Amino acid sequence: MTRNVLLKLLGGSKSPAHLRRWINLWPPFLGAGIRITHIAPDTRAIDVEMKLRFWNANYVGTHFGGSLFAMTDPFYMLMLMANLGPDYIVWDKAATIRYRKPGKGKVRAEFRLTDSQIDDIREKLLTLPKYEPMFQIEAKDESGEVIAVVEKLLHVSKKRAEEPPQP
Repeated sequence: MTRNVLLKLLGGSKSPAHLRRWINLWPPFLGAGIRITHIAPDTRAIDVEMKLRFWNANYVGTHFGGSLFAMTDPFYMLMLMANLGPDYIVWDKAATIRYRKPGKGKVRAEFRLTDSQIDDIREKLLTLPKYEPMFQIEAKDESGEVIAVVEKLLHVSKKRAEEPPQP
């Protein structure tokens, strides 16, 4: 088995369409009602939505905060892994969420990765052993109002060449 078993199971070794299909069926997302509605062929843009249902609502009938948080969880890590390639290690390191207003109805989040962000990471890793970029995601309601802001801190480093075995 390879080190990226989950990514391969989710279809990451195939096309973005496979990744979309499998993540939409992944039990934590399926159970929360989270689904990818769009994934770009180059995996630099992903749109996610979640409808309010009785199983993802909190006690007062709005979106459960944990589901809003989960909705933003893996995407920048997956996007960077796909765009940087196999010579890089990418991990989620930390995240925070700030709720702005109760989420009702359908909520959406958009993830975008630019050429300059990818180039910046590669450039920094020419001289640094690791780089920790920060990404900000806004979860919005159907009217476009921000209901939560999530900040994601990722760890990115170059894979080291394996040392030859000692005699």
